[in-house]
Amino acid sequence: MTLAFDETGTGPAVLLLHSTVCDRRMWDPQVAALAGAGYRAVRVDMPGYGESPMPTEPHDTAGDIAAMLDRLGIERTALVAASGGGPVALEIAARHPDRVTALVLLDTAVAGLTPSAALRSIWDREEQLLEAGDVDAAVELMLETWLGPSATAATGAQVAEMQRQAYIVQLAGDDSVEEVEVPYSLTAITAPSLLVAGAYDLADFREIAQRLSRELPGATYVELDWAGHLPGLERPDEVNDLVLHFLRRHVRVPGHPPAD
Repeated sequence: MTLAFDETGTGPAVLLLHSTVCDRRMWDPQVAALAGAGYRAVRVDMPGYGESPMPTEPHDTAGDIAAMLDRLGIERTALVAASGGGPVALEIAARHPDRVTALVLLDTAVAGLTPSAALRSIWDREEQLLEAGDVDAAVELMLETWLGPSATAATGAQVAEMQRQAYIVQLAGDDSVEEVEVPYSLTAITAPSLLVAGAYDLADFREIAQRLSRELPGATYVELDWAGHLPGLERPDEVNDLVLHFLRRHVRVPGHPPAD
């Protein structure tokens, strides 16, 4: 299916995959920093988010994104993903290891996640509110759950707008359309990886990041003592520094010195 996207800058490609609480607008602070550092920042709305509609037939999100990269002439790219965008990034990196130069995962989920009781309770409450037609309360629940103490009121308003848009798009679509499952193994991933988790996030996501940091090649784990689930929005400058330092070590920009 056709996915909404935009790109900024020139140089080595960095593909940004958003959290499923947000859409591609969550990367506004990172796009400017990446382009300024000499990278070509590409961000996409996954199906049912932002400006990408719900699919009307069986679809392959990772495959559709790979096809989008083909159309853009991007043979190799770094992947930066948050939360629900993480499983898509992991799938792309596993199915196309030769195309992925580096992998940065912020408070990532994984395919087949078995939620803790706390996370299951949040998901159940969200579903109840949406079934009752109370989108406002569902949005508020998401803000209470996913934003850490560093988030400003403006950040909360931005996340609320993106989450509300996702609910509108998804509730208007057919949620019975299935995602095509393509077999893959995370053991196929070859890209160096940075796993980031927030100390104020649910324990599920810290545990996922810690486990992946042990399983993925050349992986580093960083826990941010100030962060909730969306650190790139909560303290964008600090996250930009962290991401750019990692990328400079592994994805050299012509004319720019590598990181130490």
